[in-house]
Amino acid sequence: MLDPEGSVEHKPSSSFPKVFLIPLAMLLAIAALLLLVFSATQQKEPDFYTFKVVNIRGKLVSLEKYRGSVSLVVNVASECGYTDSHYKALQQLQRDLGPYHFNVLAFPCNQFGQQEPDTNKEIESFARKTYGASFPMFSKIAVSGAGAIPAFKYLIDSTGEEPTWNFWKYLVDPNGKVVKAWDSTVSVEEIRPYVTELVRKIILKKKDEL
Repeated sequence: MLDPEGSVEHKPSSSFPKVFLIPLAMLLAIAALLLLVFSATQQKEPDFYTFKVVNIRGKLVSLEKYRGSVSLVVNVASECGYTDSHYKALQQLQRDLGPYHFNVLAFPCNQFGQQEPDTNKEIESFARKTYGASFPMFSKIAVSGAGAIPAFKYLIDSTGEEPTWNFWKYLVDPNGKVVKAWDSTVSVEEIRPYVTELVRKIILKKKDEL
């Protein structure tokens, strides 16, 4: 088509947007990459409550159910010199502070002195009948060495403390982070103040949120 002066009409050049197509594509690619990196960093870091374990009756359960409460994780044994004093004190602690804000989580283990030789059913029966144990119990496992279950590996890695005998105790906060670890020679009564303080903080926080 000719314009009034007889020249050919020129359409607006489309080169302008093309100039920006490549930089725009690069920006979008960078933005997508940054989003992926951000998402990866925002993924939940593992903590004790992210693991799954098998309970004393053979059912796979998630420790997530204990998030928001304090846990005292203990590798227990039925025929140890520490058995009587620990089971009695652990049950008393459970009775005093649990189960809404606190739980003893008992993991039978036969690695030390072969002092947990019985089956899961026999172990549970012994703990319930002899000590009235009302705290959660789990399937017999390895708690140290290459065969340790992932949940215990996390406890060990978090504290640098690996069980060397029965009745090691790991205190886990409501967020699944390990606060402290104690060996067999430390009584439950000695660590009660640490547990009580964490439980107290949960109760105060809930009151503040009301």
